[in-house]
Amino acid sequence: MSKINHVECERNRLNRLIGFRLPHLYQRLGWIVSIAALLIIFSRLVTAEQPEVLREIGRKGLLIGMLLISLSKDKEEDELTDKLRAQSYALAFIIGVVYTLVMPLVDFGVSNALKPEGESFKDLGDFQVLVFMLMIQLMFYYTLKRAR
Repeated sequence: MSKINHVECERNRLNRLIGFRLPHLYQRLGWIVSIAALLIIFSRLVTAEQPEVLREIGRKGLLIGMLLISLSKDKEEDELTDKLRAQSYALAFIIGVVYTLVMPLVDFGVSNALKPEGESFKDLGDFQVLVFMLMIQLMFYYTLKRAR
């Protein structure tokens, strides 16, 4: 295989991966999974004796549901929706990085201002960062789509 054919083959694979979208049906499934996961997460507020397994199922379910919503096609897909989706992913990434850098500092400052004994510096968890980025991506995508 020549070098040019190899590069073209890799470019085609990358374009297929970038253009990957689930059918529109998965958007509804994503909403159902997300709402069910939120109900599981919020049930912990009502019952204090919820096992950790249910908490993790709720967290993972929320991530999976939001990812399904994010990756699924709209009823009408065109170049503009692809562009809006790419812009929303870029914005979510940038805002997610800023959030990950700034939020621990804000949390540290506020907790030390409110508690005289002080508190140690804590990093954000992966769940919090991923959910924040997916929420930002979905929010910006639907806002940009509505404004077109």
